[in-house]
Amino acid sequence: MREVIILGVGMTKFGISKLSMKEMFAEAAMDALSESNLEAKNMEALFVGNVLGDFEEGQINIAPFLAAEIGMRVEAPATRFENACASATVAIRHAVLMVAAGIYDLVIAGGTERTAIMGTSLATKTFAMGSHSEYERFTGITFPGVFGMVAHQYAAKYGIPLDRLKQSMAATAVKNHRNGTLNPLAHFRKEITVDTVLGSAMIAHPLQLFDCCPFSDGAAAVVIADAAKYKDRVAKPVFVVGTGQCTAGPLYRQRDLTRMTAREAAIKHAYKEAGIGPADVDVCELHDCFTIAEIVASEALGFFEFGEGAAAVDRGDTSLEGRIPINPSGGLKAKGHPIGATGAAQVYEIVKQLRGECGERQVKGARVGVVDTLGGDFSTVCNLVLRR
Repeated sequence: MREVIILGVGMTKFGISKLSMKEMFAEAAMDALSESNLEAKNMEALFVGNVLGDFEEGQINIAPFLAAEIGMRVEAPATRFENACASATVAIRHAVLMVAAGIYDLVIAGGTERTAIMGTSLATKTFAMGSHSEYERFTGITFPGVFGMVAHQYAAKYGIPLDRLKQSMAATAVKNHRNGTLNPLAHFRKEITVDTVLGSAMIAHPLQLFDCCPFSDGAAAVVIADAAKYKDRVAKPVFVVGTGQCTAGPLYRQRDLTRMTAREAAIKHAYKEAGIGPADVDVCELHDCFTIAEIVASEALGFFEFGEGAAAVDRGDTSLEGRIPINPSGGLKAKGHPIGATGAAQVYEIVKQLRGECGERQVKGARVGVVDTLGGDFSTVCNLVLRR
């Protein structure tokens, strides 16, 4: 297998955009190509994550139109990936595998999504389509409802009073909003307090409004290349040294919601391939769709013992200055969550961190970073390990 590098990355500002999905992706892709000192005509394939384009803009089959938008050759195949919120990470992983296998030398991958245009009602309905349509959705279950159950199970399992856990969840939101103020591309760039979180509207007990990430618009792209041929084209190449993707079934088959078996299996694969363990990781962008999601993910990725993730937040272990900085970008909570683009934005942040290009939110001495993206109600998890 060949060594694989990320030559360039690009990302739009997340939030509410007047640009189309194609225009947003073109903006991100042009930035990634510029960083790579390459042009779209050099790309041999395009892999893109997009989930709800049919509802958002009446657009399916978006990949070939994106390829045309950025000026790729007709000989280059373009493929859309859909794995709910993990779509872009899965697209990037497949690009990495294709380059590692010698199928291509240069691939551009990423994601694009425009959710705000749908409004809250339609967006909520379509997001719920990521759950099992026969045995879950008809009950009225939503993702906030699922993670509300996670919080209740976590508190009961580990003997943590629910009010105490809510304080730790609120501290997670505060931390990520603080990081978001340092990210010029973040959806939310305003600090909040624990009282802000605990005083916000109840969404799905015990999750309150500020425990939940927003619907966002945005796009991100990365250029992936054969290291042997292209690493000398850029000053700071970042290597993709491990990947993992695993799959769980419907939610009703997953008895312990505090332990996401697909995530534990996926990160095990990624660590093994990279030849590292969790203690070697310097920075992590993980899937914090809700505050409790960050806590349980930090345990599954091996950063803390099971049941210790909430206390780790309280100690400041996950802050920019902590033992394992998590979501320096602001995470989904503050950076935003355009579902088909989220994983590519996580890769963007880790690449920038490993290059030392993140300014005030820079994690000092970061050399190894992990990306963790969850799709659906724990059914798809995709992990990447990157190294400077």
